[in-house]
Amino acid sequence: METAKLIVTIITVVVAIFLVTIVLMQTGKSAGLSGAIAGGSNADSFLSKNKRNRFDAKLARLTKWIAIAFMILSMIVCLM
Repeated sequence: METAKLIVTIITVVVAIFLVTIVLMQTGKSAGLSGAIAGGSNADSFLSKNKRNRFDAKLARLTKWIAIAFMILSMIVCLM
């Protein structure tokens, strides 16, 4: 039983580190507004903005599932 708890705890820590990394990779909600006010740079073309939005959408979806996994693992550790 102690070995199982140790394994689940290690998995929980790894998932927590992965969750923090994913959240830090996402752009802030105000990043688009400041670029619009400042005028943006020439490097921000229409296609690159859409590519970034798709990447952010994938990160948001992945964040949701990793957060759910973290909560479930945390509950399992508490019940052990």
